[in-house]
Amino acid sequence: VQLQASGGGLVQPGGSLTISCATSGFTPDTYAIAWFRQASGSEREGVSCIDKGDVRTFYANSVKGQFTISRDKTKNTVYLQMTNLRPEDTAVYHCAALRFCGSWYDYWGQGTLVTVSS
Repeated sequence: VQLQASGGGLVQPGGSLTISCATSGFTPDTYAIAWFRQASGSEREGVSCIDKGDVRTFYANSVKGQFTISRDKTKNTVYLQMTNLRPEDTAVYHCAALRFCGSWYDYWGQGTLVTVSS
């Protein structure tokens, strides 16, 4: 099982960015996929999760209405669309595979750095 996040970069405040999590080694219906982020000097924060059947999605209160999670099963890829980005969204974003949203992760992927700065 592998998860690889990509698509991070530098974006100005108020801008948008979509990051991707490419998965392999399991079928899309096996795991829920979650995004976590960790800013320098801060604790890890769960950001969003999409369940195995893509029926339900979950968001941290800090990103509700700002971030959207989605999955393309044909590409084994989960996306996190981020809009109206703020400097406090700066962090390394990781994706992880979970039995279900809210459970501890089974597999953890390398992260991608998102920097929001003018």
